[in-house]
Amino acid sequence: MAALAAMVLAGCVGPRPEPAPQDDTRCSAAAPSDALLGNWLSVRKQPGVAGELRTHIVLHADGAMSYGEQLRRAGRAPQGLAETGCWWRDGQMVVLRTVESNGSPVDRNDPIYVNRYQITRESGDRVALQASDGVRLDARRMPPDYRLPW
Repeated sequence: MAALAAMVLAGCVGPRPEPAPQDDTRCSAAAPSDALLGNWLSVRKQPGVAGELRTHIVLHADGAMSYGEQLRRAGRAPQGLAETGCWWRDGQMVVLRTVESNGSPVDRNDPIYVNRYQITRESGDRVALQASDGVRLDARRMPPDYRLPW
């Protein structure tokens, strides 16, 4: 019995297991009245790119986001990118953090998967976002069931 008690006490003073790592893929909910919530579509031409770029951003109340970009050229099948992750406001910025790109997990330490846009216009049906690389997205609100046509 004494040997059993010694083993139990030895287990109590042994090394403690490391806590499980926190899941940093969880998103923080947005304010329920945030004007950015919803489905946004930007259609633009970009110098040096043949065709039309369509950017579709969906910002959910639970802080989740999806980002799709599609290049459409006459006579060719569209090419695209589909990302999911989290979004949040940081003052007059909206931050999009990608967790998966085209269905594959991304390197969360790679800064390319965190995109910050300055909010330059915000109204009920329009939003204008300016990226640090000069890309400007002038987007209009779309119906909740809108998806990029493929």
